[in-house]
Amino acid sequence: MPLSEHEQRLLEEMERSLYQNDADFVAKVGGKRARPAYRSIVLGVLIAVVGVAVLIVGVFFQLPIVGILGFVVMFAGVLLAIAPGKRVAVDPDAPAAKGAGGSSRTQPGFMDRMNDRWDKRQDGQG
Repeated sequence: MPLSEHEQRLLEEMERSLYQNDADFVAKVGGKRARPAYRSIVLGVLIAVVGVAVLIVGVFFQLPIVGILGFVVMFAGVLLAIAPGKRVAVDPDAPAAKGAGGSSRTQPGFMDRMNDRWDKRQDGQG
């Protein structure tokens, strides 16, 4: 069942509004992510295990300062393990450069693919 003209206009207006109001969100979501830093994860887990061991030793010998130190080491290890990897910077001028020179070989983002699908669908109906 095709959309009525009124519904199509509303949909187009909502789409324009989304692009105008949420450009920052679209840029953040469209950014590329790097692979997880496996070295940091392994190192963080090892540090956390050492921290747990120091914490247990502090509790066993009833030494609060050793227990607190163990907790701090454990917490630092967990933070290191869950820290996100470095993201690849997204150049806001990349689409313009790709269109002009054609030398940029980046894959289109999610929103670009959705826009292309939308344009193809509109061309097929009109």
